[in-house]
Amino acid sequence: MLHQIQSGLLGLSLQQLSVIAEEAGQPGYRGRQLFEALYGQRICTISDATALPKNFREWLIERGYVAGIPAEEKRFTSIDGSERFLAKFSDGQSVETVWMPEGDLGEAGDGSEAGEEEISPRSHRRATICVSSQVGCAVNCQFCMTALLGIERNLTAGEIIGQIHLVLNRHRVDVEKERINLVFMGQGEPFLNYDNFMEAVRLLHEGTGIPLSRMTVSTSGIVPRIDDFGREAQRPKLAISLNASNDEVRTRIMPLNKKWNIATLLDAVRRFPLKTRERVTFEYVLLDQVNDSQADAREFAELLTGIRCKVNLIALNPGPEILFGTPSARNVATFKAVLERAGVPAYIRRPRGRDIYAACGQLKKSAL
Repeated sequence: MLHQIQSGLLGLSLQQLSVIAEEAGQPGYRGRQLFEALYGQRICTISDATALPKNFREWLIERGYVAGIPAEEKRFTSIDGSERFLAKFSDGQSVETVWMPEGDLGEAGDGSEAGEEEISPRSHRRATICVSSQVGCAVNCQFCMTALLGIERNLTAGEIIGQIHLVLNRHRVDVEKERINLVFMGQGEPFLNYDNFMEAVRLLHEGTGIPLSRMTVSTSGIVPRIDDFGREAQRPKLAISLNASNDEVRTRIMPLNKKWNIATLLDAVRRFPLKTRERVTFEYVLLDQVNDSQADAREFAELLTGIRCKVNLIALNPGPEILFGTPSARNVATFKAVLERAGVPAYIRRPRGRDIYAACGQLKKSAL
């Protein structure tokens, strides 16, 4: 039974919370009140759920229930205002979550198309939260510091949500009035933790109140899960971390390519059911003298023929033990220009938090 061990309530559905309320001898609507306290109010402790009667709160505490928000073990602040949080869970494991004020995933803000979403006049703050889905990562991309950790375990749905609530609470965010984007691009491969990731998405949407249109998930190319994702009735936007224009280079820098090569991956993208005005985002990390030539750009543009997409270009964010170099700004701009001449919308992602190891590919629980 759920009440026999200490358990975080965050990550449980309304139905599951209603069952717990019934076990406590409470009327059915107490489950809804508990759901609202956990997700809408983002409580940190059971005692904070003041809408619940005292005897129900005491019942939950006596049986070892906790809200489930992780502890803030460390926090680092960048000169650009970004923050890297080290979120620690009850088993001692931790992951990194990044807060980026005025979130910039490309030259056009979050990389969205102009006019894609009207921002409420009440909105006075925009930010992006970069979310982890696993402790470590098994994909082993050669240009990513997270790969050096290996894989420890998947995060539960509650742990995925908890790190977001930790950051939202730290910045006292009102999700109804402020534009907060979630990008599942932190530590780990979300599609290798698919069920927990999707349950977290549903609860963040239904409970915390974050629109699906403000969520994006990035995958290195887990083809069967891309197909599963396309069948979801409600889902975030899709981004594909491609990073090469041919199999030889991609296999060198992304060993996963041996299992699902570029042709197989792009076939999955072509059958992916895009919504009206939706585009797939391709992410391309530029590595000096590896995949950043004009010939690479032309080959890359040809690969994308017939796909409704846009490209986010990311100049490698350097780090210890990463053997690749960062290309010059001129090479990055030239690569972008080649794509645009071929009719591919391309954006250069401005690095955020690079000085605190919070930028793309730098998340390795590094202490500064």
